[in-house]
Amino acid sequence: MKRKLISYLSCIIIISNALYAHCQVPCGIYDDALRIVQIKEDVTTIWKAMNQINELSGKGSSAQTMNQLVRWVNTKEEHAKHIQTVVSDYFLAQRIKSKEKGQAGRQKYVDQTLVLHQIIVGAMKCRQTTDVIACENVSELIEVFSDSYFDEHGLQHLQELEKSE
Repeated sequence: MKRKLISYLSCIIIISNALYAHCQVPCGIYDDALRIVQIKEDVTTIWKAMNQINELSGKGSSAQTMNQLVRWVNTKEEHAKHIQTVVSDYFLAQRIKSKEKGQAGRQKYVDQTLVLHQIIVGAMKCRQTTDVIACENVSELIEVFSDSYFDEHGLQHLQELEKSE
């Protein structure tokens, strides 16, 4: 009985990890521009959550207000974590290819890696504060990364996706 339970739990864990880690299998399905649009949507949601938290903080401590505060804090946390996950698991682990010292494209690799690290740190700061300047900083970093990452065609695709949203 114990072995069956362990087997079932192991299967569930393996399946859930496989489903979550879609971008870490060599499937070749990538849409970098869509990931940027998702990150921008996350930043917008965090910005709204920060504003709602600040607004609700001045309304007293009724159960309803506290409930809404908790929900907005959780939303802010989830979206900031999603930014960190996409940046680390998708862009850093899958899309940005390392370049050795002296290899062509090394500086671009270093610059992109630094900006992505700053986005991860910026998302962490969004989790730590309700100051919308943190969102503005992340938004600016996303633009810097997009400009260095995408070629002209990629930037056009990104703009088309943003218009359709």
